[in-house]
Amino acid sequence: MNIQQTPFQELVRNRRSVRRYLDSPVEREKVLTCLEAARLAPSAENVQPWRFLVIDDPGVKQQFAAAAFSGIYSFSRFAAKAPVLIVILARPDLLANRIGKHIQDVSFYLIDVGIAGEHLALQAAELGLGTCWIGWFNSRRTRKLFNIPRQFKIVCLMALGYHEGRPAREKNRKTLAEIVWFNRLDK
Repeated sequence: MNIQQTPFQELVRNRRSVRRYLDSPVEREKVLTCLEAARLAPSAENVQPWRFLVIDDPGVKQQFAAAAFSGIYSFSRFAAKAPVLIVILARPDLLANRIGKHIQDVSFYLIDVGIAGEHLALQAAELGLGTCWIGWFNSRRTRKLFNIPRQFKIVCLMALGYHEGRPAREKNRKTLAEIVWFNRLDK
């Protein structure tokens, strides 16, 4: 299969999950540019369920990291070195998400948040920043520390910052022939 190589293809091909960050702060303008990209993402019924809690104050970040990455969650403690941590929340809508979940058995808010988060990650990569999606953290302590109301679901975290050294090599990916069918499912 011939794939047209575009600047976007290059951006997607080179984006990596970054786990080693420089101690350099990220300019607020760049953080806002990434959040603007996330804000513009599509969502089911245009509900826009995403919300973002940005943690970039070193003292607050240290307190958060101690709560979120301790005990069984210590595997994710590398994220504490990122200059910015973003708690990605969702506020599920009654119609698009709850009724839709019941009928389709799909949590549309998770798809919506995933699209918005990936917009953020790709924008960050274009700006020379590294990101890492983090799902392994203590969400209960996170909710308590920031007094997050129950109407918000804590979905994940995203670490954001300038990466240390070169990003890891490209991981092996399945070929298109292994994952794509046209007009019928070939088993």
